[in-house]
Amino acid sequence: MKKCIEGSEAVASAVANCQPDVVASYPITPQTHIVEYLAWLKNSHRADFEFIQADSEFAAASIVQGAAAAGGRTYTATSAQGLLLMMEVVYATAGLRLPVVMTLANRAVSAPINIWNDQQDAMAMRDAGWMMLFAEDNQAAVDLHIIAYRMAEELRVPAVVNMDGFILTHTVEPVDVPSKNQIRQFLPRYKAAKNTILDVNHPVTLGAFVTPEHYQEFRQELQQDLLAAEGLFIKENKKFKQVFGREYKSVEYYGAKKPEAVIISFGSVVGTIKDTVDELNSTLREPSAFTSVSADKHGDKRERINQGDKQGDRGVGVVNVVMFRPFPKKEIGEVLNGCEKIAIIEKDIAFGSTGGLDLEVKAALYGKSSAEIKSYSMGLGGRDITKEEIRVIFEKMLK
Repeated sequence: MKKCIEGSEAVASAVANCQPDVVASYPITPQTHIVEYLAWLKNSHRADFEFIQADSEFAAASIVQGAAAAGGRTYTATSAQGLLLMMEVVYATAGLRLPVVMTLANRAVSAPINIWNDQQDAMAMRDAGWMMLFAEDNQAAVDLHIIAYRMAEELRVPAVVNMDGFILTHTVEPVDVPSKNQIRQFLPRYKAAKNTILDVNHPVTLGAFVTPEHYQEFRQELQQDLLAAEGLFIKENKKFKQVFGREYKSVEYYGAKKPEAVIISFGSVVGTIKDTVDELNSTLREPSAFTSVSADKHGDKRERINQGDKQGDRGVGVVNVVMFRPFPKKEIGEVLNGCEKIAIIEKDIAFGSTGGLDLEVKAALYGKSSAEIKSYSMGLGGRDITKEEIRVIFEKMLK
């Protein structure tokens, strides 16, 4: 049942209902409300995990790394500078094959100091060996955490769920937070495999010194299992839909059947782009076309333009990249097949180059598409990306 709830509280409730063994925290804006609510759940005896207040983000990451190495289901959350302080442990956690799940409440990185939303912090860990998922809204943020636990523990690869700071973390909206019993139907209690964790009864060594003769094999195994996450995401979402009635795809398309222009993005701005797509397609449609109203995957009603089989199919659309790591190259190519005008909007920048999403999309389409691709790094430091700006981008592509 849906209830109006703050995004941070919704995520904290979902994480608690996943029944972690250890939660480690160090507060940093804008993720603080998540760990505050988890602490309240623990202190009010509504949850039975071990809650550890660390003395830094580096310590918080180290605590969940150690707990995962001992066979526990673990969780932490951070943002921006906190993630950067964690970074040594972030890389090691992936290399040690520990299924930690983390929330990254996306925030601009310093300097200058800025606490508002963009996705530069996410791009800082894109090559760390973690699965990376991006939530469009708070329902997706809740659901993707549940899915992240399932995938991380199956592959022994850590996972991070990105949700836009303030825009999602501090927004109150209707969200269905599954109960423990519901989640248990999809995510059973975690039991680590023998010889993959530290156990005094079955002694093993984790993270031993490795010489050049063997190091590359370790990295290749991580690469192969991370790439396998794409297929597993599809598989687990089928199960997720059976239990919860919702599903997600690594790449989600919304808009006209045969778009002349498409914007690719991720995070909460996708919702704004969808609204703009609806408005533009409404003005672009043929007089004979008609509209229908249907519920999307979250139960929210959107006007969908049904243009008929022969005319009016063309218009604009938006591609939502839900899974950024591993990057879904095949799905991107399939969704964009035949589209000649593409724009990429992202709230990050790779200094000296372009945006992280732009680099991935162009690599995925290299040699397979002749589309004209424009890249826009926008919304840095919390600046609004408006429908008017999005409309201008579409109109430039349609000229």
